Amino acid sequence: MKIKSGDKVKIIAGKDKGKTGKVLQIFPREQKASVEGLNLLIKHLRPRRQGEKGQRIEFPAPLSLSNLQLICKQCGQAARVNFKILDSGKKARICQKCKQVMD
Repeated sequence: MKIKSGDKVKIIAGKDKGKTGKVLQIFPREQKASVEGLNLLIKHLRPRRQGEKGQRIEFPAPLSLSNLQLICKQCGQAARVNFKILDSGKKARICQKCKQVMD
């Protein structure tokens, strides 16, 4: 996958377009990712016991990976990702703008 948890990404479509955040969780089967502080939804919880108050919980909902673009650590720009096999035999992500290894 081009995006891993802990990466810094930019949202390129949707209600939070243009905002950046850190990836909290990846759902590879659904091709979605959850980004910290973005695409927040509110869940209303009823009180469980008498005398207890209800709650509103905000949580980041998963976004489609097609709406996210990885931000390069070297150049600091949102760029497309390419893959290259290094001399050591490891597969590495490469920034398409600055041609540097992202990992």
